[in-house]
Amino acid sequence: MAHLKVRKSGRALSRFAVAAIATALVAAGAGAASADGSAPAHPLPKMPAHTTPQARSLAIASEANPAANPVFPLLGFDNAGDEWAYGPDGSGGLTTRVKEGNLPNVRNDAFVDNDADGYLDGEWQWTNDGTLHYLVDYNTPDKVIGGGWNIYDKELSPGNLGGAQGYDIVARDSAGVLWLYLGYGDGTVTSRIKVGGGWEAYTQLAGKGDLDGDGKPDMVARDTAGDLWFYKGTGNYTAPFAPRTKIGGGWNMFNALVSTGDVDLDGKTDLLARDTNGGLWLYKGNGQGGDPYEARVQIGTNYNIYRLMTS
Repeated sequence: MAHLKVRKSGRALSRFAVAAIATALVAAGAGAASADGSAPAHPLPKMPAHTTPQARSLAIASEANPAANPVFPLLGFDNAGDEWAYGPDGSGGLTTRVKEGNLPNVRNDAFVDNDADGYLDGEWQWTNDGTLHYLVDYNTPDKVIGGGWNIYDKELSPGNLGGAQGYDIVARDSAGVLWLYLGYGDGTVTSRIKVGGGWEAYTQLAGKGDLDGDGKPDMVARDTAGDLWFYKGTGNYTAPFAPRTKIGGGWNMFNALVSTGDVDLDGKTDLLARDTNGGLWLYKGNGQGGDPYEARVQIGTNYNIYRLMTS
């Protein structure tokens, strides 16, 4: 396959995430901001990744374990194939969006933090033809991991589910079976391991970090009745999740659930939810597992311009 004309990802986008925190680019991010912003998009800041003291202090001053509560940008893909990135603005909201390129053939995307410092250093991209690619920066050709991923209707990378350092992939097939791929830390993955069946009951899956304070990544899942369930990560790849715990009902008001890790930079993993009118809501994490979120706060509008939101 020809090399993908990818946007700046991996280390380049990690510079964006850090700089966005450090400089508080609040233009359209603070408060209930519009998805498309009222100000011109900022260029990617030119600064070394993870080396600015202000950025590090803002992002992880209150974190005992930054790897368990990472800070990732939110990505939005619109119907024209344009991809947009938002970082934390340092005040609990998101910055003005930054256009990252035009990628009409990308079906899904997931950031990873394989060096466990709390920021992204790689990225998986699934294309419409079922191929999985791995990217580390704009100057390095993407690595083709393999084909056949069109058998899945959902893929995400909640973190290190199997006990090693590298991020892993979970993927649900059309029969509702959930599979785990352990990551080696360089984009390659092991053969799949069956997690279990019955996952067709869920219309949304999300996860990017630790929700109960034990240092292991967790997931949440919404069922067809609108109930949200907590799946505690065990760190054991043979049984990566404990039995589910019900968080609450009424979640059918949302058509997208996305975790980007720690949005408000308090050292706890959060959840973003888009309602059917395009409103974006922040559910701040509290580290309490079965009741992991505080009352929602609206941080944006018009996010229904995106066909896909991910991180």
